[in-house]
Amino acid sequence: MLFLAVAAFGLSSIWAGGDDWSPERAARYLDGRLQQWFAWKPAASPDGPCVSCHTGMTYLMARPALRRRLGEPQPTPFETGLLDRLRADVGEKPESYLQGVEVIFAALFLSERDAGKPMTPETHKAFRQLWSLQRSEGSSRGSWEWLIVDLDPWEQTESTYFGAALAALAAGNAGVASAADTSVASHLAALTTYLRTPSSVGSRPLHDRLALLWASSTQRGLLSDAERASLAAEVLDKQQPDGGWTNESLGPWMPHPEAPRVVGSSSYPTAFVTFVLQRAGVKPTDPRLARALAWLSSHQNRETGAWPALSMNKQYPPGSMQSFFMQDAATAFASLALVEAGR
Repeated sequence: MLFLAVAAFGLSSIWAGGDDWSPERAARYLDGRLQQWFAWKPAASPDGPCVSCHTGMTYLMARPALRRRLGEPQPTPFETGLLDRLRADVGEKPESYLQGVEVIFAALFLSERDAGKPMTPETHKAFRQLWSLQRSEGSSRGSWEWLIVDLDPWEQTESTYFGAALAALAAGNAGVASAADTSVASHLAALTTYLRTPSSVGSRPLHDRLALLWASSTQRGLLSDAERASLAAEVLDKQQPDGGWTNESLGPWMPHPEAPRVVGSSSYPTAFVTFVLQRAGVKPTDPRLARALAWLSSHQNRETGAWPALSMNKQYPPGSMQSFFMQDAATAFASLALVEAGR
């Protein structure tokens, strides 16, 4: 009961600290969580641990940035292990409920690894399978199968759009090597059309539309300058007086009556928005972004190195693996946002 009462009063009131942040502690937290993830039986497979949205995907996004920030010479064993999982059967990922997610992640993270260098043969294979599995008909033409298990923010009904935005980000990472291939042009056109088509289900969560804003930083044709500015203005209009964003501000979300109640600004939406806005061209010196960065700097837990966050879906037992999933994502994106700002 005490845990629920604390959550009801909001995370920011119990975690606020000084104005500095520690990339070392953030890295240590994320590494510790991946060590637990690699040992957790539900995440295991013969090819290595599942590259989950909440823990694996966000780790592969944030840990290389932290490694560069800290001057670490080599990838961590967990970076290598997750990439090995994505390399397994690359270009021939077997049919399964995770196939669409895995082919998008393989293209995304292998192309990020190749950034600034010629695309490797395995990355070419990843993109070939990506395009081969793209939906070619129906209202979702241009997208991919995604994991839908009624969990916010990455695995709910509209999350197919989030996955497609990540595929666009991957194609942008690949750059001219992908766009110059005439055999890919029709796939890119279908993807762009899908991402620019209004939802047939209802209002897409702002969270997922921000993923499109992120992807448009690598593919300018996805959004016009006016559309990019409009989307940035929409999310900035939802900023709280303390500089953060609430979970609700990035919805609409599915109702989850069993989720812990969180009041006020929260770590994950604040971190995600602050990172994406920078990628979209908003400068860290912009007063609104400066307030968001200050919020993030002051909300890292000084003992754990994490940015505390609670599930948007249900109340998990305290200390359980699942109880930290949102915290994993919040910590990864907070680290990305602060490193991006040169903090």
